[in-house]
Formats: sequence, C-alpha cells, structure tokens
Amino acid sequence: MEDSALRRLARRRWVWLALSLAVFSGVVFYLATAVDTVDVVRAESPLPAQLVSIETVSVSPETVEVTAFAEVRPQWSAELRTAVSGRVVEVLDSALAGERVDVDTTLVTIEDSRYLADLAAAQLTLDEAHLALWRAKNAALVARREYERTKTKPPNKLALKLPQLGIAKSAVAAARARVAAAKRQLADTTITAPFSGFVTERFVSPGQIVSAGDRIVKLADNTNFELTAELGRKDWLLLKRPLSGQSAKVVDQSGALVVQARIRRGGGFLDETTRQYKVFLEINEPGSVLSGDFLRVVLPGVTVPAAMRIPASSLTQKGYIWYVDDDGRLQRTTPKILFRRHDRIVIEAPQGSETLRIATTPLASFLPGQKVRPKKVEG
Repeated sequence: MEDSALRRLARRRWVWLALSLAVFSGVVFYLATAVDTVDVVRAESPLPAQLVSIETVSVSPETVEVTAFAEVRPQWSAELRTAVSGRVVEVLDSALAGERVDVDTTLVTIEDSRYLADLAAAQLTLDEAHLALWRAKNAALVARREYERTKTKPPNKLALKLPQLGIAKSAVAAARARVAAAKRQLADTTITAPFSGFVTERFVSPGQIVSAGDRIVKLADNTNFELTAELGRKDWLLLKRPLSGQSAKVVDQSGALVVQARIRRGGGFLDETTRQYKVFLEINEPGSVLSGDFLRVVLPGVTVPAAMRIPASSLTQKGYIWYVDDDGRLQRTTPKILFRRHDRIVIEAPQGSETLRIATTPLASFLPGQKVRPKKVEG
C-alpha cells in the first residue's frame, strides 16, 4: 500500500513539472515574437535649440567708481590727564560719560591752594629781581657819569658795573619764566575740554588724590571725522589723479548717500600687514555720521572710453560671461570687471566688439559653440 501511494505522488510531480515547462516555453516564444515584430520609428527632425534669454549691451564711456569699506573714526580722540597733583575738588556733570561738551568746557577741578602759593612766591621773586635790576642800572649809570666827569677811560667793564647789570637782567627773565610756569600750573588745576566732543569714559571721583599723569576723562571728537580706505593695486590704478582735495561719497549698506567726504591724501606707502594702498579722507560736516560706523566709500575714478554695463546675474561663479554670437551659438569670455553699480557690472569692452548679446541667466549646461534660440529681454 505504501509503495503504490509513493508511485502516485511521483507521477503527480512529473505531471506538474511538465505543465510548468510547457507554460514557460510558451511565454518565451511569445516574447521573442513580440520583440521581432516591434516597429522602431526613427525621428527625422532634430530637437529644437535651447531657448536663452539675452540682453543686448553696447559700448559706451563709463566713469569708474572705486568702492571700499572704512570705519568712521573721530579726528581727535584723547585721554585727558592731569598735569598737576592734588585732591579732586569737583567733577562737573559735563565730565560724566555720554555728555557732549564744547571746547573749553570745565570738566574737573583740583584743589589749587598750593599753586596759588607757588604763584605768589614766583611773583615776589620777580618783584625782587626788578628791584635788583633797577639798582644795577643806577649803579652802572653813576659809574659811567663819574668817568665822564673826570674825563678818564674806564679800565674794564667791571668798573662800569656792567656784569652786575647783565646778571640783574637775567634774574628778571628767570623770575618771569617762574611766574609763567606757576600760572600754567595754576591753570592746570582746572581741566577743560581741548575740543568739542563726547565724554566716553570718566576715571576720577570727587575727593580722590591724583598725581601728574593720571587719567581724568576720555574725550572723542564729534564734529570732525576721518576714514581710511584700503585698496588693492588694481583699484588704486583706476583712481582719478590728483587725489588730494577731491570729493568722495560715503554711503550706507543700502547704497543711500550719508555724507560727502574730502580726500586729504592717498598712497605714499603700503600697509605693512595687508600690502594695500591707503586713502585718507576727512568729514567736516558730519550730518548723521557717528563714530564707529562702518560705511562704504565711493572714490572717483578715471573715465573708460570703451565699457559695457552688463546684468550682475550674467556673471557666473567661475568669473566669465556667456554671449550669443552672430551665428546664434554660445560663446564665453572672462571679462575685466571695472566696478559694480547696483544690479549692474561695468566691464571693459572686449576688443573689436561694439555690442554683445549677453545671456542674462547662464546655466551650467551651456557649452561653447552650442546652437541656441536667443530671446531678448529688457535691460
């Protein structure tokens, strides 16, 4: 019984295997027939050329504008230090940090009784020197008249008391100098602003003992400012000469004019660290300028007779531009950029070119010599 069951199971397996082979053979035959009968259609017309947006630019003279960033700094900035020693009697409100002061405004006073005494003593010495001089003059006059009366010649200057007269005159000069020094020290007990500006920091308080050379306040000018613009050699050669006395625009980050600056001097030496040229400017009408502002300076440049203003978007990251030639094919070139103005780039016109059809939005897929369909856009 078991043998007959095994034989039946084996026959069933062979039957299923034969059916599977038959189905597989049918599928293979169908696929082979289908591949052989497929009709392949070859396109007779080429793909249309790529559409490229262009702007036609022409050669025209352009005045170069050289730009550089610079920090606005006060022309005068100083830490006022005391020239005398003593006790701080008063610190006025004008000496507090943040206060704006005019020139000669009193800031701090120091106890001055010692310097009043020194001045009185110096004045007394001067009076005594004047008395000694008067006596020396009188003695010299008497001696001269005596020799004139006797009609004899004095043996030397000492006989005419001239050395005593010279010493008396020198004593008067020395006494006058001591009086001037005493007056100067007395004046130094009152510390005033040497120029108009803002008090940025205070270092003393009432009752404090200070010595000569101690810091009192820090003062920064708010009426005169200066800027230092640094340029590379390429931009330096584009500046209009002579530089001194020319006007330059100072603009903010958005390009709006803030104030006009005057070029004081330029060049003469290179920065030891950056190896760049320096242009020194000054602002005497500050307007809305504040010390510490970081602004853009637009310096006047030469006029280039053959230049082109192209869209800023036409310059690729690798530094070249694409244009469409007369045959409708793409070409590329690396322009010499002169300066940027808003959304335009001013370049030196390629030799022999009066106009160029610039691709406004170059693509990475562009290839030199590629046939394209140019589409004009308004500049």
